[in-house]
Amino acid sequence: MAISEAQNSIKPRSIQKISLHNFSERRDEIAKQIIDAAENNGFFALVNQESPSPEEIEEVFTISQKFFSLPDEIKAQTPLRKTENAGWECRSQVRPSTGVADQKESIQLQYHRRHDSSWPSDEALSPELKEKLCTFMEKTHKLSQEVLSIFAEALGFPKDHFARAHQVTEDDAQSTLRLLHYQDIEGIEFPQQYWRAGAHTDFDCLTMLFQRTGEDGLEVCPGREAHSDFARGDSWTPVEPITGEIVCNIGDMLMAWSDDRFKSLFHRVRCPKIGENQKERYSIAYFNQANKNVVVQGPKKKYPPMTAHEYIIGALQRNFAQLKT
Repeated sequence: MAISEAQNSIKPRSIQKISLHNFSERRDEIAKQIIDAAENNGFFALVNQESPSPEEIEEVFTISQKFFSLPDEIKAQTPLRKTENAGWECRSQVRPSTGVADQKESIQLQYHRRHDSSWPSDEALSPELKEKLCTFMEKTHKLSQEVLSIFAEALGFPKDHFARAHQVTEDDAQSTLRLLHYQDIEGIEFPQQYWRAGAHTDFDCLTMLFQRTGEDGLEVCPGREAHSDFARGDSWTPVEPITGEIVCNIGDMLMAWSDDRFKSLFHRVRCPKIGENQKERYSIAYFNQANKNVVVQGPKKKYPPMTAHEYIIGALQRNFAQLKT
């Protein structure tokens, strides 16, 4: 059954932008800002980071455009492996919040699988371009772990607690780079239940999202302000896309790991109407998802322990069950 989200209102909210300039010298100051944003909003934007730089980010957008411009039959040689966060899909992801497929295509890449068939072939992307993607993943992962070390200390864990939980070279790694392409829909008026990405939270610990200036559509609703499943009927805030900035949001796994101290963020991407910018849109997301065999449990043990793999499978099953109701 298709579900409309059209009755939600728009609410202006300040989006905290946290400068990472001189990170090592300013770490305590930056940590306070990140924890404040995480506790109150569930999201924040990082700016002035040394790496990945705006130029490196733009280079990955260029690679993404090159891949998505390929014929579908070539992209389909790397099919989606649903439970493994790997492969290409097109208009196949159905959100429980809408009941219809997102109007987008994406490919999910994992660092430890970089030499197997879950990555595009050399025909689709040259070895040089794939190496650039790997370098970008390494840099984004390093930055992610700097941020997650702040959360670890705030929760009373050792500083490297989450770094040890996210070992991307191990066979049970789950962290994922996702390149997303929202197709050009100029002149098309979609029914109101259609979204480029329906309202959802992420299953992971921390998501780092890269956008490009002028390619808007992302809207957010802090979990603490949501009053229903998927924030139906609640107020949403558009997030201005700026090339080089990194929008970070708390995922469900970190919410559980923090005994709900840090709330995950509802977010979605609008389907623009005729008269608005309906041209194609690109984004890049890096999902920090703990290794399969890592045990997830908060310091207060609010929830029973489970492995990160069990956590993800449970989340997928809940999503599927909601789609059937």
